[in-house]
Amino acid sequence: MLRIRGTTYHFRRIVPPALRSVLKQRELVKKNPWTGWSFENGPKTIRRGWSTQELQILMTGDWPRSSVPEITFNIITMIGAYSGLRLGKICHLRKEDLQTIDGIPRFVIQPHTDSGWSPNTDPEHGLFLFTPELIEAGLLELKDTTNGSYLIPAINTSKDGVRGTTFGRVFIVEKARLGLPAEIPFHSFRHSVSTQLRNVTADIREIWIDRLLGHEATHKSQGTSTYLSGITTANLRQTVEAISYPDDIFRKG
Repeated sequence: MLRIRGTTYHFRRIVPPALRSVLKQRELVKKNPWTGWSFENGPKTIRRGWSTQELQILMTGDWPRSSVPEITFNIITMIGAYSGLRLGKICHLRKEDLQTIDGIPRFVIQPHTDSGWSPNTDPEHGLFLFTPELIEAGLLELKDTTNGSYLIPAINTSKDGVRGTTFGRVFIVEKARLGLPAEIPFHSFRHSVSTQLRNVTADIREIWIDRLLGHEATHKSQGTSTYLSGITTANLRQTVEAISYPDDIFRKG
């Protein structure tokens, strides 16, 4: 129990666990009763990569009426599958973020100061090269065919200025409608890309994969950190071009 200004409160009912720890540290209470307790209500869902069959089901099923147009769903899902980019970063891409540098098209993941959005990405990890499949799908033309400043159309923005929350809900609902398991959310495309690249027969170094996915070097040292920031475009291009799926798996929008 906790007594404040003459009133007794039941400690366990009103004080959040994090605050209880602070109160204990300041010796305002004798004991934090929740130390060592776990409050998870069920088994933890362990995310994994998408199988080819699961991705086939997702991309070839009949599209229901939805607040997200089918073509928008296809574009975002395809970018996720071929880049491993997080959903929030994809939905916040602007036309200015699609750039061609040294003849190679890429996404430049960068803050948008006018809206206050920031990707929380190290600038050295903010370049994502296009795969040939993304180019063939027409992503380069989006700069000229969509209205407004954002690259991908028909994505609602929340009251807090976050784009993609509606898409995230639609993705979950569509996945469940098709009978796909909880272990493969949108974030699992990062797992898929990572697994693919670590299993290809091409000479793909693990540090290149870390660089592509925006991870810190797996074997962190001064040498790997320096090299991570100096990986050549040719090596990154070799890495992204190793990402592949069956030719008929993505709808042609």
